[in-house]
Amino acid sequence: MELNRRTVIAGAAAAGLAATTLGSAAEAAPGRRPVKELFGTLADGTKVYRWSLENGGTRLGVLSYGGIVQSLEIPDRHGRYANVSLGYDDLASYAAGTTYFGATIGRYGNRIARGRFSLDGTAHQLSVNDGVNSLHGGAKGFNTKVWDVEPFVSGPDTGLHLHCTSADGEMGYPGTLRTKVTFTLTRHGDWRIDYEATTDRPTVVNLTNHTYYNLGGEGSGSIHDHELWLAAGRFTPTDAGLIPTGELAPVAGTPFDFTRPKPIGRDIRTGHPQLVTAKGYDHNFVLDKGVTAEPEHVVTLRDPGSGRTLKIFTDQPGVQFYSGNFLDGTLVGPSGRTYRQGDGLALETQHFPDSPNEPSFPSTVLRPGRTYRTTTIHSFSA
Repeated sequence: MELNRRTVIAGAAAAGLAATTLGSAAEAAPGRRPVKELFGTLADGTKVYRWSLENGGTRLGVLSYGGIVQSLEIPDRHGRYANVSLGYDDLASYAAGTTYFGATIGRYGNRIARGRFSLDGTAHQLSVNDGVNSLHGGAKGFNTKVWDVEPFVSGPDTGLHLHCTSADGEMGYPGTLRTKVTFTLTRHGDWRIDYEATTDRPTVVNLTNHTYYNLGGEGSGSIHDHELWLAAGRFTPTDAGLIPTGELAPVAGTPFDFTRPKPIGRDIRTGHPQLVTAKGYDHNFVLDKGVTAEPEHVVTLRDPGSGRTLKIFTDQPGVQFYSGNFLDGTLVGPSGRTYRQGDGLALETQHFPDSPNEPSFPSTVLRPGRTYRTTTIHSFSA
């Protein structure tokens, strides 16, 4: 789906921010074919490659390991490029890490309480890797897989098809799941992600991407001065283990109200019990639009210093906003600088955490004969 000019302008007006004008098809040049280079070798001898994509003023580096976005370069208001995604410059750090920097997440993004759920009367016990809970697919989620990568050029657009298969019972999930994730850089410089999956047994699926953003540039410091708008009048409060309680709480009158753009740091240190529990924001925001047939504008993130702006469009019902609460200064990025609390943030489009155990939440069940499909688009400007 190509975003049209009316959609972008309407969404931007809702956010109280300047609209982005998209170029015409007549202005488009042929897409550039992605470039492949060796990034490193895993302990078992498997080679991991880095694919470099460039189109419409956006540069994207993607690893076959974990479907990881290793770099995302966009210009500021003066045309100066910076990598705005947190990560590493070596494979060993990705293989050893638990931060999910830039990773493709599956089978189930976010948390499932106690790693348990029942489907059609059958109980399933998942891999537990976050205290007593299962997080982002378990101990060996899709972020640890080496994906098969197929580059493509489609008219003025360029991209990658990433494929992986998860066997029946892997990490405790039922069904053999065949997944295809397509990263596209459009002629306008938008980064589009299309997810597809099929199964041979009833299962649950919730795929997302876990890129950490700092629009000032990776290693440049805190994101607390970034301005955030979310089209979400409610959020899902959590217990001490960051599992939703089942309540859909209004954001009005709380630090969780981003229905008008505000700096992330404005309320992050208030004593709200939910912020104390999570050490900042680590919550699912319930998008006002719900599940939609086409992606709609739901997020605007802007760095006043550089002028860089990210707008996110999705068909999903939720966005997990994580403010980098557990970055502790022990990790070093490609800039050679350490990452401390609040040096990056994630905006994960998704269905809600623990949906398999909350019948009132939108369903994440996938059955044989059906195809899981969802799309998220990231649009950049300065």
